[in-house]
Amino acid sequence: MAPRASQQGDCCVHGPGPGPGPGPGWRAVGGGGEPIHGEASCSYLPLRKRLSVDGKCSAPRICIWECDGEAGDITCDIVAAPMRRSCSARAMPPPPVPLFRRMMTPPPSRPRPPPPAREAVEATPARRPGETISKGHRSYGLMLNLQLGISYSVGKSSALPFRKLSPSDFDPREKVWTRFPPEGSKLTPPHHSVDFRWKDYCPAVFRHLRKLFGVDPADYMLAICGSDTLRELASPGKSGSCFFVTQDDRFMIKTVKKAEVKVLIRMLRSYYEHVCRYKSTLLTRFYGTHCIKQAGCPKVRFIIMGNFCCSEYKIHRRFDLKGSSHGRTIDKAEQKIDETTTLKDLDLDYAFHLQRFWYEELMKQIQMDCTFLETQGIMDYSLLLGVHFRNDFSKSKIGVSQSVGLPKSTGKRKSFEGGGDVCELCFMESGCKDRDFIIDSRKPLVQLGKNMPAQAERRSKRVLDKFLLNERHLFITTPNGASRDVYLFFGIIDILQDYDITKKLEHAYKSFQVNPGFISAVDPKLYSRRFQDFIRRVFIREQ
Repeated sequence: MAPRASQQGDCCVHGPGPGPGPGPGWRAVGGGGEPIHGEASCSYLPLRKRLSVDGKCSAPRICIWECDGEAGDITCDIVAAPMRRSCSARAMPPPPVPLFRRMMTPPPSRPRPPPPAREAVEATPARRPGETISKGHRSYGLMLNLQLGISYSVGKSSALPFRKLSPSDFDPREKVWTRFPPEGSKLTPPHHSVDFRWKDYCPAVFRHLRKLFGVDPADYMLAICGSDTLRELASPGKSGSCFFVTQDDRFMIKTVKKAEVKVLIRMLRSYYEHVCRYKSTLLTRFYGTHCIKQAGCPKVRFIIMGNFCCSEYKIHRRFDLKGSSHGRTIDKAEQKIDETTTLKDLDLDYAFHLQRFWYEELMKQIQMDCTFLETQGIMDYSLLLGVHFRNDFSKSKIGVSQSVGLPKSTGKRKSFEGGGDVCELCFMESGCKDRDFIIDSRKPLVQLGKNMPAQAERRSKRVLDKFLLNERHLFITTPNGASRDVYLFFGIIDILQDYDITKKLEHAYKSFQVNPGFISAVDPKLYSRRFQDFIRRVFIREQ
């Protein structure tokens, strides 16, 4: 056994491992520093020292010894002081620089190339529509009550086992009232808002709808009830409803009238069957219907739905299209129009060329959805259309070059958790030969109504006016500008208005002023036919 050296001595004897003696990377020296052989007393020095241990920066050493006791016992001493002169000797000089290195002229320093500049449109952050609701805002109390109710309802339903729907779940009388006192109760937490009551309409059905549309309960609650507050949007219509949107733009909350809630609950069973059958439906996706009642205040009813214009791309233009002409323009100067402005039918100055496959799928789905709304007696709905004008940066983001035509299809895919077929294409690597356009090796999906590539052809507004005012719905025009590559986002909104006595009186009154075919308030059958004709003129199939 090697004797244990003291930290006070002049040298240290290092044991390399299990056996006695030095390891292969050590050499033995005598008192004069000459190499020795044999059993003489010696010290072991490393053949080449590392700067981190033996250089200017002092670092602790670890000495491992075998004890005099039982075999296999090991003692580890950590020596924090620098190595002794007799043990470390002189530090090894750095290796000489090779001759060819000294003869070479150092290369001139080159400035680092700047990152590729994006277009000014993309470099400027998109202006997010709406006003953030903070403390002191007129809707702050309503937002707190809404967040408390949503967190309670979704949390309670998620704790229950998922079961199949029964006919009683669609009953209009299927509603749950819950009281939220400020001090809290056995079911509700304490809060800083006022005392209010919360009502859930058909909670089991909407839980199934959220699952069908692929909405995770945790994400749903976090988006609405998280630390980020909601934003209030200016109402684009004449209904007087208030619109709220989450900070991630995924969900919209709209205050509605009692009649609209009745229409939704009445057609809820048919709506559920329709979205289960047609997974690529363009109808509004409903996630919940609720009501808030405060003492001394009227009831506030609202619905939670998906946002069709939720996209990682900037929406440059928004259109609300009904296919009618009377009053279908905005009263706003052209220089004041921005991406937050919702334009109408007479403001549309584009026609969109779709690939043949997408055009046929769009027309089939529009026909299915309009037939459903017609059977439910619904009218006055519209197509919400968001347009993103593409550039080089957005092309690289979506992963498709302009030279690529219709991508190869992997067949039908399951888009929702409920399963089934959905009209959705996956871009294959064989269809995208330019791999520079692929980001993070992800294969982007183009869905009906989302991320749809198209060619926007500029049209004259006067020609579009003639189309809307022409009973034969002719749309024969000459393009007055070059086409532009765009991505389209769209869906059918405002599907809770039936042809009731109010709309019938509106139709009779306006018929004395203008042609009855030009106004929005018409019979659901006529409305459906006119709406589909208008869609066929706005979207054109590529030859």
